[in-house]
Amino acid sequence: MSTHASSHEDAFEAHHGHSHGHGAGYGTLKSYVTGFILSVLLTAIPFWLVMADVLESAILTAAIIMALGAIQIVVHMIFFLDMNTRSEGGWTMMALIFTIVLVAIALSGSLWVMHHLNTNMMPMSPEMMKNMP
Repeated sequence: MSTHASSHEDAFEAHHGHSHGHGAGYGTLKSYVTGFILSVLLTAIPFWLVMADVLESAILTAAIIMALGAIQIVVHMIFFLDMNTRSEGGWTMMALIFTIVLVAIALSGSLWVMHHLNTNMMPMSPEMMKNMP
């Protein structure tokens, strides 16, 4: 092994703990406790919204729950998976951005599918149901 630090570290040095600072950052007790408290709050608030029937609009309640769910995914990634801009040369932040995009696509697609299934598959009125065989 050479004594000077090259601009690129090789796989052997990175694997055997001789990294030059490009490794993953690990969380502290404070960050794990913060993540836990945020997770509990982001779980309790939607539960309270539904169980106490706080909002009159079901659509607004669903939108708030979906937003809090997306926020909770990001909280888990930052506080428990230790994703930040410094670790792994910034690649974990790219993974976080990719996850946010995928979650947005999945949530909006799920809402779109559920709306159209409800609209197109359930067109019957109560009067029409009375005449069913």
